[in-house]
Amino acid sequence: MEQNAIALTVENFKQVILEDSQQKLVIAYFWAPWDESSVEMLKSLESISSEYANDMVLATVNCDEQPQIVQQFGVRGLPTTMLIKDGQPVDGFGGPQSPEQLRETLQKHLPASEHEFFEKAVQAAQDGDKQQAFTFAKQAFDINPDNVESRLLLADCAVETGQIDTAKTLLKEVKLADQDARYQSIIGKIELAEKAAESPELIALQEELENDPDNMDLKIKLAVQLQQAHKSEQALELLFEVLSKDLNYGEAKKITLDMINAMPDGEPLKSKYRRKIYSLLY
Repeated sequence: MEQNAIALTVENFKQVILEDSQQKLVIAYFWAPWDESSVEMLKSLESISSEYANDMVLATVNCDEQPQIVQQFGVRGLPTTMLIKDGQPVDGFGGPQSPEQLRETLQKHLPASEHEFFEKAVQAAQDGDKQQAFTFAKQAFDINPDNVESRLLLADCAVETGQIDTAKTLLKEVKLADQDARYQSIIGKIELAEKAAESPELIALQEELENDPDNMDLKIKLAVQLQQAHKSEQALELLFEVLSKDLNYGEAKKITLDMINAMPDGEPLKSKYRRKIYSLLY
């Protein structure tokens, strides 16, 4: 677990819930190792809480090991999340939430850190960590979508991580007065990426599929080519078509999950298709 995460027990209950919550927001999270949705969300909460180490404590409650705490909070389902401040619940919800939904909920009770995320994104980009740069830029943008600098930074990071459609959507909202040299540079990167995507192999596979639209092997091959051409959404759409007909067809499931996991945290497509795939799996 992260340094600002702690396993809540009867012994440390008073310290964490009554005392620590006077200084920081305490997230009491009820989960169980046998409940997959709660395990998955625990990973998201650990990641998010590590970004707010100065403002948040993640207090995890393993319901199998701490029935007394479960009973005291009146927890009836998993996962359950409660936000504690000054010894009192201030918010909470039951059931799983996506990382984006979690951030939206938590940010209501945490100090804004747009500048901090922006600076982290710039530093990560300079260090060559494109995925992390996108994640930080998305966090800065989510706090203040009206900040043109954050919008342009996120668009640039989106291009660098192959999320061309996301970048184009972001740039559509940039007003003429703000279409400066940075904006034009990103437009240029998008045009180069789209030209590079027009490979003969990709075009040939598209033509083959048009002539044989039910061929699932062709759909998988084309999806791989589309992913390499930075057309992630089109690739995932094709793979989802295959999985909807046969969940265990060839390498479709593995390729799909690999594509989803390779996307940076905060990319809307990642959460969208993760939910769609889970709906098929469970």
